[in-house]
Amino acid sequence: MAAGGSGRRLELMAAAGGAELWRRLSAWLPRGRLGLAALLGRLSDRLSRGRDRRARRSSWLLLAPLLTPPVPVITAPPCSLCPEGAHRFQWIRNLVPEFGISSSHVKVLSSPTEFYELLKVQIKTAKQRVVMASLYLGTGLLEQELVDCLEETLEKSLQAKGSSNLRVSILLDYTRGSRGRKNSRTMLIPLLQRFPEQVRVSLFHTPNLRGLLRLLIPERFNETIGLQHIKVYLFDDNVILSGANLSDLYFTNRQDRYVLLQDSPEIADFFTELVDAIGDVSLQLQRDDTVQMMEGMVHPYQGDKMAYCEIANRRVMEVINSARMRQELLHAKTFHSSQQGSSLLSQQGAQASGGLKPEPDTWIYPLIQMKPFGIQIDEMVTETLLTEAERDARIYLTTGYFNLTQAYMDLILGTRAEYRILLASPEVNGFFGAKGVAGAIPAAYVYIEHQFYSEVCYLHQQERVQLQEYSRAGWTFHAKGLWLYLAGSDLPCLTLIGSPNFGYRSVHRDLEAQVAIVTENKALQQQLHQEQEQLYLCSGVVSSSTFEQPNRYVKLWVKLVTPLIKNFF
Repeated sequence: MAAGGSGRRLELMAAAGGAELWRRLSAWLPRGRLGLAALLGRLSDRLSRGRDRRARRSSWLLLAPLLTPPVPVITAPPCSLCPEGAHRFQWIRNLVPEFGISSSHVKVLSSPTEFYELLKVQIKTAKQRVVMASLYLGTGLLEQELVDCLEETLEKSLQAKGSSNLRVSILLDYTRGSRGRKNSRTMLIPLLQRFPEQVRVSLFHTPNLRGLLRLLIPERFNETIGLQHIKVYLFDDNVILSGANLSDLYFTNRQDRYVLLQDSPEIADFFTELVDAIGDVSLQLQRDDTVQMMEGMVHPYQGDKMAYCEIANRRVMEVINSARMRQELLHAKTFHSSQQGSSLLSQQGAQASGGLKPEPDTWIYPLIQMKPFGIQIDEMVTETLLTEAERDARIYLTTGYFNLTQAYMDLILGTRAEYRILLASPEVNGFFGAKGVAGAIPAAYVYIEHQFYSEVCYLHQQERVQLQEYSRAGWTFHAKGLWLYLAGSDLPCLTLIGSPNFGYRSVHRDLEAQVAIVTENKALQQQLHQEQEQLYLCSGVVSSSTFEQPNRYVKLWVKLVTPLIKNFF
């Protein structure tokens, strides 16, 4: 026992020494190397905790992040530009642009119907631009009504001025948007035929689906290789961020999340440029239902894969970097103006002209994840948020498809915050009742859930990490994101909302985007809290007895196959 205790003390001393070494290395790094610094910081935190968790795993795994391909590094801004009293999440601005807005410009929606009606109203009132990025556009009556709204608005814009300034840009996934004879493409071709100068339809095709694989893998199954999964809908200077697609289910009885950012031109410009950048490396739908690449652009599945991915990386990173630099210049100008005492005069002048903007109390950070292009910003920010969550902080995390990456699972099980994870019960899973192999997908999610719950129990973490299943008769569940409550607070100060599901394909296969919304405003915090409560209200806590129910029976072949295919759904 004495020898064992001595060995344990040496182990802890080594861990502490390692932690100190990492901290010193991190401090020596130049400010521009934030990505590496963040990784070293996370390693330091893990080493310093000295946990016994998963002793069977080698401590050398702690070095894994340093052995992975490098994330594109973005130069950090001078710290002197950070105003005093800035919120604790301002480090995110070292990676992406920071947009400061008034909380009065943020509205949280709660229902599919509200989302659909807002889409129609925004389309009808758009004057300059309509930009919509989605996985696909459905083919039902509700989707046709959206297309009719676009046609009506385009027609009115032509009649009003003769030559309209209104531009419509739609980005969808090629494989999902081409499924079946009647599909997203056939829904949009009439717009292209009638308004060829005003409408652009881009179809993203993953560079990973190519060659023999593309020829052999059948329709629907080819969508497992990689998708355009971003969901952004903007109209002039109004932006809707969501996880919902443009399909009738998402307009009626499939629960998701939605937030409207009103009168936010800088944010609208950013997402317009982002969709344009992805559109430039995508196939362009033609009026005769053919597709072609822009002149001079490398083809996603016929051209050189590495060259294509490098071009795509460059285009997207140009958007992120240029927006970040614009915002930093704006921050610097505002900061130096306030230092010189001129801000008061400028505000008085603005007040006199009726143009005073309210001081920002809310900050928007766009988080992009495009692993096929080597862009891993969302992954880095999400991991850091999970890592840095303090003891007694609460994180409410929700996903319609519970299939967390190993890194996210390790952080949830190894950090100190309390977790309430909301996931879909089998009956509200989007694949429930599907034909063929897809019908077994809900059972596969049950198996993954059971494995995770067993790990929670093995580590005696049931009080700290709690699973809850969403259940609602006649509905399906598709909400994703998280809410962060700091220790001692009854309201969240940060939320993530957008397209990622926190699963393998969100991190590694698909194109994803979400925003981190950080707010100091109590009214907006209350909105976010009510959104969270409304979702969790339709849930029940998972326990060991949950998996003893007859509808949780998982066939042997599903258990055998799930580990092999879990990275594809």
